[in-house]
Amino acid sequence: MTLLLSNKIKMVVCDFDGVFTDGSVYISEKNDVQKKLNFKDLMGVFLLLKKGIDIAIISGEDSNILNYFKEKMGIQEIHGGIRQKGIVLDEIMKKYNLSKDEVLYIGDDINDIPAMELVSYPVAPKNHNPVLPLKIKNLQIASYEGGSGAIREIADILVNLE
Repeated sequence: MTLLLSNKIKMVVCDFDGVFTDGSVYISEKNDVQKKLNFKDLMGVFLLLKKGIDIAIISGEDSNILNYFKEKMGIQEIHGGIRQKGIVLDEIMKKYNLSKDEVLYIGDDINDIPAMELVSYPVAPKNHNPVLPLKIKNLQIASYEGGSGAIREIADILVNLE
């Protein structure tokens, strides 16, 4: 099913683990943590920014990987180590004077529910926690899993809306 989105969306706000990644964590023998990102999703971020749609990331984890998005893509609204995502999203929306109709939030798990409740366009990747549709009545499900093109799917739709 195709996501039903609006050309009024001015910002896409993303959880990180389970959205940009498949939720897996790779731990080396030296206890180095690595996560896999998909270049399709990274291109999706680039396309959104090029179209003038802002990006924000609100993650429960505080990872150096988030610095990649700040340094390489110039995303300023990156918040790591956040337990209350709804509070942070509310602050972002007030800072940029955005209504709920102008924000899309994509998350994959129960800690994303408070943020999803604040927007008109809550989206989850295909491999989301099954509780989300029970709690978020207007939740839309992407055709792709987190870390496998869910962000790109959103970007392709938004970039091509008239």
